[in-house]
Amino acid sequence: MKEDDLAELMAVEGGLEAEIIKSKLESFAIPVLLRYEAAGRIFGITMNGLGKVKVMVPRDLLEEAKKVLAE
Repeated sequence: MKEDDLAELMAVEGGLEAEIIKSKLESFAIPVLLRYEAAGRIFGITMNGLGKVKVMVPRDLLEEAKKVLAE
């Protein structure tokens, strides 16, 4: 996936929730890239924006990804 082809679907606190969302979307053949905030991941902190994970999907599948998660 190219950076320009991606859109942010959502941002969540912590890697566990992000991994669950990623698994669900991938089960519907929607590729996912998780973009972690570096300091939170290194130190394991998930408060005040540290530990935020952006869930990125291909721009052309953004609406489909929203529908999958709404179900």
